[in-house]
Amino acid sequence: MAVAFRGRYDRVAIIFHWVIAALVLVNLAIGLFHQSLFDGMSLMPFHKSNGILILGLSIARLGWRLSHRPPSLPAGSPRWERALARSVHWLFYALLILLPLSGWIFSSNPARPRPIDWFGLFELPVLPVGEALAGAAHGGHELMGLAMAGLVALHVAAALRHHFVVRDRTLARMLP
Repeated sequence: MAVAFRGRYDRVAIIFHWVIAALVLVNLAIGLFHQSLFDGMSLMPFHKSNGILILGLSIARLGWRLSHRPPSLPAGSPRWERALARSVHWLFYALLILLPLSGWIFSSNPARPRPIDWFGLFELPVLPVGEALAGAAHGGHELMGLAMAGLVALHVAAALRHHFVVRDRTLARMLP
């Protein structure tokens, strides 16, 4: 494993983080508010394409993370905080992969397939799933979307706490 330089994430990890974060925020906004804020706008094709982009980037990011050790948390971090930080990061990875997959699965419902046209470039194949799995994936997608929104809020709050209250270099490790 490569070791992070001077207590910071490497450039590739930082780019993955901020690009995926921006894409996730856009998809959360569309997913959570498409029926109210964006009523009348056909944003679901973009939401789906963006989700598949998040899936691909997240798999690449996970591969990078497994081959490149992240910087350590500040030495004075309590054990509970370290455990919580590790748990939240692995939950993010799980959701970054499972959310788009569940969207793809429920878009593949054999009763009403809605293929994903990836940014107008090509169409993703409909997955061979049954109606029951597609229905469960739809419910799971909504729950995981809410969980992602909560996790993002927790993550941002923790970063701001470290920067403004604890006054350590935790946030600076991920800034370009």
